[in-house]
Amino acid sequence: MAKLKTVLTFMLAGAFLGNLVATFTAPRFMEWYNSTPLASQTMCNLPQVVHDVTTQLIRAQFIGSGIGVVLFLVLGTVYVQARAKKQSAPPPPASTPPPPAPTPAEG
Repeated sequence: MAKLKTVLTFMLAGAFLGNLVATFTAPRFMEWYNSTPLASQTMCNLPQVVHDVTTQLIRAQFIGSGIGVVLFLVLGTVYVQARAKKQSAPPPPASTPPPPAPTPAEG
């Protein structure tokens, strides 16, 4: 159960970081993607533009969260396996103490 909890924690952190990255990078991409060529003047339906842009932002955040979840699922799995391998490694063999030295015979 502890391994699953660790992997899920990694996945949650990945979703958060993926969403954060998408929130900062998606607006620049959407500005470029939605700009008109050669900056020509256009008339537009503003409510539709707002709807489309917010839909694109939410989609970008969802994709970023998904990428973060998958990436951190892999990282979490590798981390849990490495930790389990480290904990289950057998201790080094104990060296046996040398036999006691013979004592000189009393004469």
